[in-house]
Amino acid sequence: MTRIATYSAGGETFFGAVTDEGMIALSPAFPQWPTLREVIEAGALYDLAVAAEGKPVTHPTGTFQYEIPIPGPEKIICVGVNFPDRNAEYKDGQDAPPNMSLFIRFPRSFTGHDRPLIRPPETPQLDYEGEIAIVIGKGGRRISQDKAYDHIAAVTLCNEGTLRDWVRHAKFNVTQGKNWDSSGAIGPWLVPFTSPAQLDDVRLTTKVNGELRQDDRTGRMLFPIRRQIEYISTFTTLVPGDIIVTGTPTGAGARFDPPRFLVPGDVIEVEATGIGKLVNTVKDET
Repeated sequence: MTRIATYSAGGETFFGAVTDEGMIALSPAFPQWPTLREVIEAGALYDLAVAAEGKPVTHPTGTFQYEIPIPGPEKIICVGVNFPDRNAEYKDGQDAPPNMSLFIRFPRSFTGHDRPLIRPPETPQLDYEGEIAIVIGKGGRRISQDKAYDHIAAVTLCNEGTLRDWVRHAKFNVTQGKNWDSSGAIGPWLVPFTSPAQLDDVRLTTKVNGELRQDDRTGRMLFPIRRQIEYISTFTTLVPGDIIVTGTPTGAGARFDPPRFLVPGDVIEVEATGIGKLVNTVKDET
């Protein structure tokens, strides 16, 4: 499985290929592409995979930090309440709505793999949401469902961390509960998208301290990923590097009685078949 990541080492940021021993830096060989966003815009993820063949590791494990794969996406659009049991969690007696719920997150609200989510002093209600995210490779507007997968460059994982009380601060929006600095994570890497099997019916799980909390399959989504791309591209032009976070299963901490919010020292693992595992800890903001 080809894995391409953004990482930092020695005060510099690189993109490169992931191996079991560490990173193979590729960005120095491709100065025309400052970040993976430009690589994706050029349709060159495969070129990176080819370039890494036979190359030695330049940054061994333990000498670098993962960053979010696309450092400056124009848009990060998240889909809410997208699994049947998740809709039932709201206990409002309503069937799934005809159209999906959407909200925006800023890049600064995410950190990389193997780094801590930050719990702010204003609230202890930091929660987890394990999700699969897609990265747009070919831009477009009013993209049909039958063409939607042609517009995906890569897949990755997301822990769409949420400050629960802050999503209830106003009547109609969740923005302020979804955008605290480093409250979520994306990564560890990008897996180039080559087949519908990578998305159509994939198992997605979230564990907290080894305990399975979320477990579902993308085939049960209320709004499948093809529909997400169609709907979102109706009202906004999707561009290369845009990220769509596709929805979380039931089992977030807020839905337990009493709620089970994250505390410093917790370890959260988001895993999906064929993509990998995104791992983060938690610490308080200092």
